[in-house]
Amino acid sequence: MNSQAESTVPVVMYTRSGCSFCVAARSLMKEKGVEWEEVSLDEEPDRRVEMIRRSRRTTVPQIFIGEFHVGGFDDLEALNERGELDRHLQAEKA
Repeated sequence: MNSQAESTVPVVMYTRSGCSFCVAARSLMKEKGVEWEEVSLDEEPDRRVEMIRRSRRTTVPQIFIGEFHVGGFDDLEALNERGELDRHLQAEKA
C-alpha cells in the first residue's frame, strides 16, 4: 500500500544512530508522506528519560502520533498492515 497519509497530528520519533529499525521507521514514514519530529538520543541523551516515561520502553525507535504511543518499528509496520496507521495520522487534534 503506497498511500500518502500526511499527518494532521504531530508525530515524534525517538531514535539513535546505527539503529536499523529507526531507518526502517523513517523509510515507512517517508513512503507515507509523513513529517515528524525526530529526537536523536545521541544528540539529546537527557531526553531518554522522557522517552522511557512516555513509552515505558527502553528500545528505539519509539514513535508517537499525537498522544497515541505506536511503539517501535514492528508496531508501526503492523499498524500500517492492518490499515490503521492512516486513521491515526488523520485523527483530529484533541
